[in-house]
Amino acid sequence: MVMTSHSAAAAANPVLRVAPASPAAAAAYFGASLAFHADVSDVAAALAADGDPGFVVLDSRSTASWDQGHIPGAVHLPTALIPEQAAALLDPAVPVVTYCWGPGCNGATRAALALAQLGFHVKEMLGGFEYWVREGFAYETWEGGERRAADPLTAPVDAADCGC
Repeated sequence: MVMTSHSAAAAANPVLRVAPASPAAAAAYFGASLAFHADVSDVAAALAADGDPGFVVLDSRSTASWDQGHIPGAVHLPTALIPEQAAALLDPAVPVVTYCWGPGCNGATRAALALAQLGFHVKEMLGGFEYWVREGFAYETWEGGERRAADPLTAPVDAADCGC
């Protein structure tokens, strides 16, 4: 097999060592990803808009973590309690957006799986509580409401929207 200069360069490039998917496969994958995930900014915008956002936010962490800080209006239901308590706390006709600590934690994924297995429509909020706080959105603790300045590495500082 004769390697062209393009394929030789791609083989040396760790990004292109595995070729990108076809446009059709990429569209299917990224479309599916959006069906499973929501980001912090989109969740915050939907919750801040007038009226019903059309979903409920579920914090799947422990009570101690919930007390440390949570999204205003979220339902608290630790993952281990979902099988026995979800039906009493959630309407199966309303989609659920789960969150846990942050991107290094798969608790929201486990909660989403448990809810899906019970027949709920569910998405996972990417970034979790960590990015909610880092992007400067208000949160509640056992002592009351709080808000921190947005981290300029995670959120636009001088604009209402990042443009993505």
